[in-house]
Amino acid sequence: MDEFLSEWLRLREAADRAARADRLVQRVAGGLVRTEPVRVLDLCTGTGSNLRYLIGRLPDRQRWLVVDRDPTLLAEVADRLSSWAEARSVSAVTDAAGSHLRGERLECDVETQQMNLDTLEASIFEGRHLVTASALLDLVSERWLRVLAARCRAVGAAALFTLTYDGRSSCDPVEPEDDMVRDLMNLHQKTDKGLGGPAAGPDACVAAERSFVEAGYRVESAPSDWSLEPDDRAFQRQLIEGWAIAAAEIAPERAPAIADWLRRRLEHVDTGRSRIVVHHLDMAAWLAPGG
Repeated sequence: MDEFLSEWLRLREAADRAARADRLVQRVAGGLVRTEPVRVLDLCTGTGSNLRYLIGRLPDRQRWLVVDRDPTLLAEVADRLSSWAEARSVSAVTDAAGSHLRGERLECDVETQQMNLDTLEASIFEGRHLVTASALLDLVSERWLRVLAARCRAVGAAALFTLTYDGRSSCDPVEPEDDMVRDLMNLHQKTDKGLGGPAAGPDACVAAERSFVEAGYRVESAPSDWSLEPDDRAFQRQLIEGWAIAAAEIAPERAPAIADWLRRRLEHVDTGRSRIVVHHLDMAAWLAPGG
């Protein structure tokens, strides 16, 4: 399972990077403190793709705490960060205290912490200027989202949450069962993922925006859709297979029809004809000065 998840995160990173609404990153980064290191909390960090994306887009001095419940994924953060730094001629050193990056202007320290995030401990939010996560909010409950907004509000942190699935997708060529599989997968998205109860799933974007507005934030959202081309074969295969597994778990009586759909969809992938669009939203939230 750990190897599968690590490979899934590796495959999706390029699509995530291409999809993200960089305008919202700029909006949040422009309001962050510059008189001291920016202290960032990254929730459910996985192998650190959100960290690697944001390092070069935030103020030059940064202090990160990256948190995940999976120690195997966290162990990859330092290695992938070193590779990222080497490609950019940035010095990277890893020791017992974490990873330390130094460039011409960049000064970034990264601490990893294993933690089960079914409850959000207030201690990890203390002193943070920015709280962020990628591909997380559709996996958590609406109650969890309300606690998240309250934790951010208590410390006055800005928030940036990216790549939240909104329930919509389309495939080309079209197959008759596409809508059925998507609808079943969306039902699966709302099952309990171990993060505070039944997940918000496709309703997460609306629920998160409501939670932060009620906590006193200004909120802005923007599309961050995957547009997968025929060359994205490995990623498309894992995506389609994941949809089929989720759909069959929700409706085992439809397993034969789902299996036939899966065979045809993978044929489109293997013959270089498959294009897939999966819709997401990025969300930024910030407090007015003195808020």
